[in-house]
Amino acid sequence: MAWLTLSYSLPAGPSSRRVALWRRLRRLGAMPGPGGVYLLPDRPECLEGLQWLAEEIRQGGGEAWVARAERAAGLQDAELRTRFAAARDEDWARLESLAASLERPALKKRGARHPRPEALRRLRREHAELTRIDFFPTGRGATLAGRLDRLESAAGGGPAPAGGSPSASVAAYRGRRWVTRPRPHVDRLACVWLIRRFIDPKAAVRYSDTPRAREVRFDMPGAEFGHAEGRCSFESLVSAFGLDDPGLRILGRIVRSIDLGEPLAHPAAEGVAAVLDGWRRTDWSDGELERHGVALYEGLYQTLNAASARPAKRRRRT
Repeated sequence: MAWLTLSYSLPAGPSSRRVALWRRLRRLGAMPGPGGVYLLPDRPECLEGLQWLAEEIRQGGGEAWVARAERAAGLQDAELRTRFAAARDEDWARLESLAASLERPALKKRGARHPRPEALRRLRREHAELTRIDFFPTGRGATLAGRLDRLESAAGGGPAPAGGSPSASVAAYRGRRWVTRPRPHVDRLACVWLIRRFIDPKAAVRYSDTPRAREVRFDMPGAEFGHAEGRCSFESLVSAFGLDDPGLRILGRIVRSIDLGEPLAHPAAEGVAAVLDGWRRTDWSDGELERHGVALYEGLYQTLNAASARPAKRRRRT
């Protein structure tokens, strides 16, 4: 498989600058590799993160280079995957320990203290951040998510709502211009379909890294509707506008699993991911990608809704 590499040099200065850079690399999930470079899988979100970090390094007076490599010198793909998974296993173990400390008071029979909501929210945020960089998941993240759901039920509420997703009315967003990053892919294409399907059929969508005044940003830095609490931008839009039906719920899981590299959440996800990956390799314009993406998600939504309705019809006949 292909890998992304970051190599850099920093000017002489306080050690705090190097510590801050190390923390940023850790948040990206980067792994130290041979020759002092840092490695990430060749994925669009990883490339975007490294490019931003390289630009910050240059702005600080340093030098930075981001490159693609078919293989890392001296390391096989299997060994690199194992190293990434091992690093995440250490992180998952820490979160599992925190979850266990919240479970103990919730399991007491009498006079039990329910888990503190703020502690649960903090753990949810950490879970979402770790899921984002768990590039080769082993299932520990999904298992922990189930434990957190049970803890939240014990505390008297359902799963935490997506932070950063405002409560929005459809009427307030009619006639607005929307903007997101160029070369729309999994999550952005799903968002465009959702906006046109449920919010504003005539919505104007622009593809640019530079938003204009009064444009509604989605799935981009500083967006009103973006990734939050482990959810993709599509799910943030669904939550913010109060949209809810079985097809949208399943579609949200499919989009999130492909976009965040989680275990595929539905039998259709593998085929959808393959189609979208093929589109990314074409030279289609943003408009062509949008047109095909809207058609793909409309067809998938109709199929998912029909499938979820069939069991109910059978029960009524019985």
